[in-house]
Amino acid sequence: MINRDRLPQEPYTESEAATALGITVARLHQLLDQHIFTQGSIRPESIEFTSYDLLLLSFWNKNGKLLPSARPVLQMPKRE
Repeated sequence: MINRDRLPQEPYTESEAATALGITVARLHQLLDQHIFTQGSIRPESIEFTSYDLLLLSFWNKNGKLLPSARPVLQMPKRE
């Protein structure tokens, strides 16, 4: 659970972020590799996160088994 008393600008370490999300650091790295560090970019040794980053990581963690096309983040109306 994300700490609501923490300032949004205050950074989380990888271990703090994983704890706040209720996942392991290995799962955090998996999410980062799957959604951020793609197409050959390399994940840095150490990363800091904001509370806004944790919100997105939480979404990816809960919806990670669905393909992006199967459940869009924001559904747009059809154009006529």
